[in-house]
Amino acid sequence: MITLRGEAREVALAEVQAVHALAGDGKYADLVGEVDAGEVEDVATLESVLELGLQTGRIRALYGPGGEQAATSTLRRLPRGVERSESAAGVSTALQALVGRTLDGVTLSAVGPGAFTLSIDAGGLETSIRLDRNGARLASVGT
Repeated sequence: MITLRGEAREVALAEVQAVHALAGDGKYADLVGEVDAGEVEDVATLESVLELGLQTGRIRALYGPGGEQAATSTLRRLPRGVERSESAAGVSTALQALVGRTLDGVTLSAVGPGAFTLSIDAGGLETSIRLDRNGARLASVGT
């Protein structure tokens, strides 16, 4: 369950209403009611709606930077958002091993739609980071 207030609730409500108008699906009708009340139990569906709106740029286009920030802040509190934040923190911690080393090379490779591998070679330590819609993950560390 997540509580929504203020601009976060307004943006989420407008986005869920828009998806409901297109889909006409009962689960979106229920979600409209939950968001309108400010207490959302169906966090998975809300998460999907907000991700879509943010990825397509719709939220920023319609509600401006403030609306985008409100949606992003909400998304960070939802399960996949928490998971992404935790994976990014884990990668940041692992990258601390590179501090003070001489940077020998950096490459970014596209490995699929919306998926990339960032390779960093610093002072004899090679690190590979996978970046995709699921977040950032340390793929390998070696010498």
